[in-house]
Amino acid sequence: MRVQVGIVGAGPAGLLLARLLGLRGIECAVLELRSRAHCESRVRAGVLEQGTVDTLDDVGVSRRLHAEGQRHEGIELRFGGGRHRIAFESLVPGRAITVYGQQEVVKDLNAAVLAQGTPIHFGVTDVQPHAIDTDHPYLTFDGQRLDCDFIAGCDGSHGICRPSIPDGSLDYFVRDYPFAWLGVLAAVAPSARELIYSQHDNGFALHSMRSSTVSRFYLQVARDADRSQWPDTRIWEELARRLETVPGFTLRAGPIISTDLTPMRSLVAEPMRHGRLFLAGDAAHIVPPTGAKGLNLAVADVRLLADAIADWYAGDPTGVDTYSRRCLRRVWRAQHFSWWLTTLLHTFDTDDSYARRLRTAHLDYVVSSTAAATTLAENYVGLPLPTR
Repeated sequence: MRVQVGIVGAGPAGLLLARLLGLRGIECAVLELRSRAHCESRVRAGVLEQGTVDTLDDVGVSRRLHAEGQRHEGIELRFGGGRHRIAFESLVPGRAITVYGQQEVVKDLNAAVLAQGTPIHFGVTDVQPHAIDTDHPYLTFDGQRLDCDFIAGCDGSHGICRPSIPDGSLDYFVRDYPFAWLGVLAAVAPSARELIYSQHDNGFALHSMRSSTVSRFYLQVARDADRSQWPDTRIWEELARRLETVPGFTLRAGPIISTDLTPMRSLVAEPMRHGRLFLAGDAAHIVPPTGAKGLNLAVADVRLLADAIADWYAGDPTGVDTYSRRCLRRVWRAQHFSWWLTTLLHTFDTDDSYARRLRTAHLDYVVSSTAAATTLAENYVGLPLPTR
């Protein structure tokens, strides 16, 4: 088999890249370890930046997003017994976030990619990149060979593409946080119209939503926490303790559908290209989920990569040569924002009274200064996406 671009990974990054390339007439194929049903059922990120929504509009996969997604023009910060709204509509006019589950994005992209005739090989095994330092790279899987001009590693933080780059060729920048998030999906109507970020002495809590009948919550817990330590009754008690901190708010409780534990970590691997292998999304960088940047960074990466590959076939290698540098500029901005929001809203075992007062002073500044609130808002809804 031969295509122009071999894509490893059928998550949002790999599928969007396949869609973007397909619209440009560039032949590609997608290899995915898991089944289609698994990929379309994994509950992951659900906050889409304005630029991500615009991109999905551009590639024609946003009909369900606009029909079923929830557009939010603000978020709420809770701390010190008060509530404070960050109003996107006045701080960053015309820009907002849309709450729409990652698994729904994957469903929409799967349908579009398959409809355009791009093959997606689900459930493959033993995927391996080869000859990435040459002009003729190829992939092997299930005893088959796929020749291509470029390989796109969109296979996440535990995929095969990044480890296939020779030792010493990448620089790693890592920050591990001393806590995790316990994610909770519950069959209960949201208790608020917008996301609530709550700073509490017991730890951070986030109230989010997936639909009018399904809510998503996150609790800061110990990094080595075990689900057995968190029975449903304790989850609801702790969510209520951390969220019911303002007058007139009552948290709705209901059946818990699923839970997951997410270690909080930051990672950047540089450069994001080695020879004819390009890394995108979580294969190259991870951010703590506080700033909701993971999926959105992947979208920015593959937009640049699709443009670069299209330009290369048109005779201009500039985009290919500058891909990593251009991506990393945005990646490090998102890393800083995610680190800043994480350290601002979470509690640390090393906190003393001085650290707590500093955090409160900083939060007071964010909600009382238009300039500070605008900085939060413009980073949260997403900085403008890079163009050629």
